[in-house]
Amino acid sequence: MATSTPTVAATLRDRLGTRYTRRLRAQGMLPVVIYGHGEKPISAAVNAKEILGHLHHGSHVITVSLGGSNETCLVKELQFGYLGDEVIHIDFARVNLDEVVRVNVRIEFFGECAASKKPGAVLTHDLAELAIHCKVRDIPESVRADLSAMQGDMLNAGELKLPAGITLAIDPHAPVARVITIAEEKAGEAAAPAADAAAPAADAKKEGEGDAAKAAAPKK
Repeated sequence: MATSTPTVAATLRDRLGTRYTRRLRAQGMLPVVIYGHGEKPISAAVNAKEILGHLHHGSHVITVSLGGSNETCLVKELQFGYLGDEVIHIDFARVNLDEVVRVNVRIEFFGECAASKKPGAVLTHDLAELAIHCKVRDIPESVRADLSAMQGDMLNAGELKLPAGITLAIDPHAPVARVITIAEEKAGEAAAPAADAAAPAADAKKEGEGDAAKAAAPKK
């Protein structure tokens, strides 16, 4: 479980627009918006390296220090650049620690399932994050998924052991991980080309038999 809330300093943005946000990012700052709880949205900027470091370590709740006051905020949305590999904007939603929210947390896989030990078996992860409901103070950095407890070749969301006070926000039957057999797929793929190759040969044989029958027929 998350034990502390990191604090980042923010400064107000007096100008908006694409040109100014580009200048901010060039200076190592990241534009953010703070909204919610019936208060006026605030446009601000934070140190990009600092906030991205907290996000990389799984922080979902950030204390934003702005103008002498602190705002407890939930990371609500990340906006990425057109290549999809760079965060260019963050939306923060004001929250209190006892508020129940929906949030996506990282799934930490561990253990080995029996089904993955079979020849040709490959373990795949259907989900990298899990949507949950819980109080802000109880948001975990991750949810653990014990693959050794898998019954059969699939682990569903409802089979995960969640900490007290945390509930699923998705269908409990949604697959989290599964085992597929590559050997069977390859065998099926190999059979199709063989059948395709056999078809022209059969057609050629029929044509040859037809030509032979025409040659042997008596002329009128």
